[in-house]
Amino acid sequence: MTAPIRSTDSQRKVLGRLSLPERNFVANALRAETVGGVLLLVAAVAALIWANTAGGSYDSVRGFHLGPASLGLDLSLQHWAADGLLAVFFFVAGIELKRELVAGDLRDPRAAALPVVAALCGMAVPALVYVLTNTVGGGSLDGWAVPTATDIAFALAVLAVIGTSLPSALRAFLLTLAVVDDLFAILIIAVFFTSDLNFAALGGAVLGLAVFWLLLRKRVRGWYIYVPLALAIWGLMYNSGVHATIAGVAMGLMLRCHKEDESEEHSPGEHIEHLVRPLSAGLAVPLFALFSAGVVVSGGALGDVFTKPETLGVVLGLVIGKAVGIFGGTWLAARFTKAELNDDLAWPDVFAVASLAGIGFTVSLLIGELAFTADPLLTDEIKAAVLSGSLIAAVLSGILLKVRNAKYRKLWEDEERDEDLSGVPDIYEMDDPEYHRRMAAIYEKKAAEHRRLAEVSGGEREDGNGPA
Repeated sequence: MTAPIRSTDSQRKVLGRLSLPERNFVANALRAETVGGVLLLVAAVAALIWANTAGGSYDSVRGFHLGPASLGLDLSLQHWAADGLLAVFFFVAGIELKRELVAGDLRDPRAAALPVVAALCGMAVPALVYVLTNTVGGGSLDGWAVPTATDIAFALAVLAVIGTSLPSALRAFLLTLAVVDDLFAILIIAVFFTSDLNFAALGGAVLGLAVFWLLLRKRVRGWYIYVPLALAIWGLMYNSGVHATIAGVAMGLMLRCHKEDESEEHSPGEHIEHLVRPLSAGLAVPLFALFSAGVVVSGGALGDVFTKPETLGVVLGLVIGKAVGIFGGTWLAARFTKAELNDDLAWPDVFAVASLAGIGFTVSLLIGELAFTADPLLTDEIKAAVLSGSLIAAVLSGILLKVRNAKYRKLWEDEERDEDLSGVPDIYEMDDPEYHRRMAAIYEKKAAEHRRLAEVSGGEREDGNGPA
């Protein structure tokens, strides 16, 4: 995909209208994420029901081990989901990040400033809220990173459930936030949750990545080459002590995500993302949710969520920290770049989307497992806190977005209207003379038809056959 070109007006506006190529990309990407989000929601509910109604079968199934022990891969199903399947999720995240860097909003430093600052503040403030809560309450600071992540798929599933028609600018802002959020979540996992390093395995993983990169540069094709190589890299990365999902990110970032000439309909990165995203959204992430979200819920457990400093810190970080951080970061970026908010939107709209970003599920659950791996009871309590905080954020954002839904629907309809049936929304053709000629012909045809109907109606009245 060619890099989107924004108008001068859009560059001076916060959340201005997207260029047509960027709008189409965002629409396609979010459509797939929404379907995946609904599956993720179903999987999470299924996990909760299973864990709370089927005795110990849930723990027995997710604790079942399989895999070659000689390769250090005799893992439980829960670990296969967290370390293996999520590598596919992070592979797609790596491609998304690469595309944003070379062909999307993050390519232009001026356009990238706002979502990057908003995302950084949206991670720093929840972490600060967690630290303050646990410093005051005497809790463990190990979970500071849990409330920093946003789950874009779950957020879009909430939008689909409540029936909100966000305009493309807000959807793109949410998507870019999530991409930057994923990048820093990856860095947090790599830096803070790396165990004792096995340098031999790490060296093997780096060598495998070098071979992967070289094959890509030499234009070598064939899934039968890349899939076995990717599995080997993943296995070596897992045994190195670095979290295995980092291998997925690294390979995603290596793919070329720009078209070299007009003969290419899609770049290799976009093509592979199109193939792998359904696997990630439809299988990998829902299975991770199924084996990770199942916590036993009781009145006492729910009470502990709001009384223990660790769990309360997660809830407050997601609900308050995310909303305040993203909104504050956006306002500060706009203030110091002297940009103005899009005339069609208001600052409460930004706060509503910021509160929606408080839905932290997939990566938050993963970091919760990594942060408290030595305390299974606290791990489950942290998961309950993630679910509770995400639910509260979803309800709060749903209410805020519903208040403005009539305005959003009108903006969305304006963006989608295509009266000349050209396949391009009318709002993007206002500077095209051919569009106005097509519209003139359409209106002239309608006018001629109305004149004919008027003559027919007049003739009926003169003959006495029309209505009195």
